[in-house]
Amino acid sequence: MLYPRISLYALMLAAAGIPLYIHLPQFATTELGISLGVLGAILLGIRVIDLVQDPLLGWAIDRWPQAQLVFAILAALGLAIGFPLLFSLRAEADVVPKLISVLVLLFSAYSLGMILLYGRSATLAKTPDAQSLMTVAAYREVGMLAGVILAALAPTLFVAMGASAQGYPALGLFLGSLALVALVVTIPIWRRRPITGEKLSLSNFTSAGAMRLLILALFNSLPVAITSTLFLFFVDDRLQLPGKAGVLLILFFFCAGLSVPLWAKISRRVGARATLLVSMPLSILAFVGAAFMPAGDLIGFALVCIASGAALGADMVVLPAMFSVALTRAGLNASSAFGIWSFASKLGLALAAFTVLPYLERNGYTPGQSNSASALSSLNFAYAILPCLLKLCAFSMVLALPKSEQSQ
Repeated sequence: MLYPRISLYALMLAAAGIPLYIHLPQFATTELGISLGVLGAILLGIRVIDLVQDPLLGWAIDRWPQAQLVFAILAALGLAIGFPLLFSLRAEADVVPKLISVLVLLFSAYSLGMILLYGRSATLAKTPDAQSLMTVAAYREVGMLAGVILAALAPTLFVAMGASAQGYPALGLFLGSLALVALVVTIPIWRRRPITGEKLSLSNFTSAGAMRLLILALFNSLPVAITSTLFLFFVDDRLQLPGKAGVLLILFFFCAGLSVPLWAKISRRVGARATLLVSMPLSILAFVGAAFMPAGDLIGFALVCIASGAALGADMVVLPAMFSVALTRAGLNASSAFGIWSFASKLGLALAAFTVLPYLERNGYTPGQSNSASALSSLNFAYAILPCLLKLCAFSMVLALPKSEQSQ
């Protein structure tokens, strides 16, 4: 039951991530009346907090390794309390400070859980070798993607059952309950003896090859950060497919989940670097297809979701596993390093929100309203063309990786 419990804890975290990164822009703009520019500034401000907080959380996990169960409990309880609070907010005069307070709680709990789960890969593996670490990564990412699908489907189901406010209040209660259940079931995995390593420094972090992987991960996170932020807007307004975003989102993450075992198997056979050189062009082709997709083409965009979802599966399983293997081989404390990794990932999301949301606002785009051709063209550029260019940059960085990465 070790690996299924890892999947369940990952499911809890991923189910929390979807509302924070995909539903939040729509909830804040349509339900709370917050402008895109203000929301982008809020998210960037939270990332500034993460700049200090995430590395500190990783340091704390490594500093007190025997307290990993306590950290797991704190992360789950933060999510259990935060989500009902978030989706119970209403459009009031003081909604912005309330939103900021709840988001700080949620992002802190989410960060703590993610850093703990990824940083304790060697502890959670049956043996701390490359093959076992890839197995942990596969189970973890399957759980992540199952959680994503669950969170993407939940609002639609709640609305179909008669829930109000687009199903968001019901979603908050559901996610809070899920966090409590997942915590109770997964307690045994956090009682395993922690495996720790050498204290992290810039020198040993760089010499282990982790720095170049971190920079690659940051660049590679930008395309999916942008498309995640704009997905609902693109489907509803650019493609003119209202009510179809939930199904397409589920299709996207379902294909990502199905692809994870395949990418893990390919990586074990041909190496991580070669696997990314196959998956990244698939993602680039999907972005190109989205850019030229005519309005109303449900089937065409479903194919884009299938291709881009499959490509995402490789990103989710291969890059973190490469990072974990590099740290384990060098005998370094992984949680401190994954604290930096977590910050880099969320920095990508913040940069996406802080740049593309104000950009769209300046170009006259308003979510859920009648928009000009120019505004929709701006949305098309931000959602499809810009991520394509960024993915090409990430692809060039993979090409530049040393051949030694091939064996990971």
